[in-house]
Amino acid sequence: MEVETRRVHILGVAAHPTGAWTAQQARNLLMELGERADGFRFLIRARDGKFGGGFDDVLAGACVRALKIPPRANAFAERFVGTLRRECLDHLLVHGERHLRRVLAKYERHYNQHRPHQALSLRGPLHDPAEVVDLTARIERRSAVCGLIHEYRRAA
Repeated sequence: MEVETRRVHILGVAAHPTGAWTAQQARNLLMELGERADGFRFLIRARDGKFGGGFDDVLAGACVRALKIPPRANAFAERFVGTLRRECLDHLLVHGERHLRRVLAKYERHYNQHRPHQALSLRGPLHDPAEVVDLTARIERRSAVCGLIHEYRRAA
């Protein structure tokens, strides 16, 4: 999670993650961020052994310093995990890794593009402040995240 914008990046799913797997996820994150990665100085991570030297080395190559924190000390990540469980996973029966990946990708899109955040004046992390909203337009509802959540928008 990018703390300033509250934007979430769900990188991968693994039943038994290893150090090599987490290092690959760090590379994937840097590729996903592209040039935006230059704006990051720190990555807060757990002290788990899965985040070994390889994980930190990948980040150091991009001039990002990995900060190790005590267990349950990352309030932003803990809050997101709780939100993900309450709003999504507690209401689904997941049928395997592929299904979980698909559900998480849909929830990530909803969380970043539509879900209101108090810290962002009830806007989503990817909200464009230059976007003009026609307040006279009809409101449309669409289902998101496997029908669990309904999103409401002004019709264009």
